[in-house]
Amino acid sequence: MRVISYNLRKHQASGELVDLAQNFGVDALCLQECDTSDLPDTLGPLRLADSTKGNRLGLAIYYRPDRFTAHGTKTFALKKSLHDMVLAPAHERLIGTRVRDNETDHELVIASFHAAPLTATNSLRRNQIHAAHAELLGMGTGLMTLMVGDFNYPFFTKNLNEHMKNTGYELSLSDRRTYTRYKVFKGHFDFATSLGLNIENVETLPRGASDHLPILVTAEYGQDSTPFQEPPAS
Repeated sequence: MRVISYNLRKHQASGELVDLAQNFGVDALCLQECDTSDLPDTLGPLRLADSTKGNRLGLAIYYRPDRFTAHGTKTFALKKSLHDMVLAPAHERLIGTRVRDNETDHELVIASFHAAPLTATNSLRRNQIHAAHAELLGMGTGLMTLMVGDFNYPFFTKNLNEHMKNTGYELSLSDRRTYTRYKVFKGHFDFATSLGLNIENVETLPRGASDHLPILVTAEYGQDSTPFQEPPAS
């Protein structure tokens, strides 16, 4: 399974989406900071699952319909930072789509996440990450989860990794930094957290028009993951 996550920098990198969808053999594309009113229903082989509706900086998920069957998408509001309260840039900071793998019958949730900006504290972002995981678990008991996005967490990621381990999640950084616009604020802003999956690789892709670099996550189902089975007919 191959999933790209990309922060479009207020939709400035939207012209790159078709190439990303077509050139990397991806099964899903998760976006942050997009103008959802300007997103097409399809991007090459990918179909729009859904997008947020109340955000200036929106979130969206595309998926490959020949690989996945989508069974519903939900958006979630998370605890707000002072930045959100004053400038109101983001009401929904999480969107998740529940899908069934048409090749293996596994079910999982794929999610796009955008944490509070660097003006907020790491403790608030950890609160948002934990809350996001809880919301996604609510989409189906025992489902595997892949949450990718802009975590705005370039410092003290080792501490965050320990927090993730304590809750059963794995944090996976990419092979190169994903944000280098400013000399002070540079590092791994964009990464993945997962549950029930084996993350084989997270690759930072070439820079485009955004101040973030897209990442490509390659994952496999964990050994303890069992395919979905239809309940017996009554």
